[in-house]
Amino acid sequence: MTDHAPNEARVIPLRPGPAAPGPAASGPSAPPAAAPREPLWRHLVGDVLRKERQAQERTLKDVADEARISMPYLSEVERGRKEASSEVLAAAAGALGLGLGDLLARTHAELVRVTSRRSAVPARSVRNGSVRNGSVRGSAHDGLCLAA
Repeated sequence: MTDHAPNEARVIPLRPGPAAPGPAASGPSAPPAAAPREPLWRHLVGDVLRKERQAQERTLKDVADEARISMPYLSEVERGRKEASSEVLAAAAGALGLGLGDLLARTHAELVRVTSRRSAVPARSVRNGSVRNGSVRGSAHDGLCLAA
């Protein structure tokens, strides 16, 4: 049946823990290195907002005031610590002279840039898609989808 007592909680990790390095893990039978994690959307959005604000040489306070967002909250969004709502993102983008679509397009471009550095795309056709101009059609990066 089960190997835990009836009144004990069972914890199932969502992500595997880090592998413990050791001499046994370096031989020919060592498991392959784990694939790098995909970047989180909130980190990418925050990076795009920060870069645009700095490119305009504007302060965090100036943008937060214009967007009617608290300065500490905008700072947390820029650092990728808060998952901002679409209203907050639209307000921050608007304060920077961008539309929400512009912010999402720039964030998508950043996602493609960051993930394309991690894996090279072969120059031959790929199952469930074809390679055209160095991008894979039908890949995970072929479109943009947000759900809230």
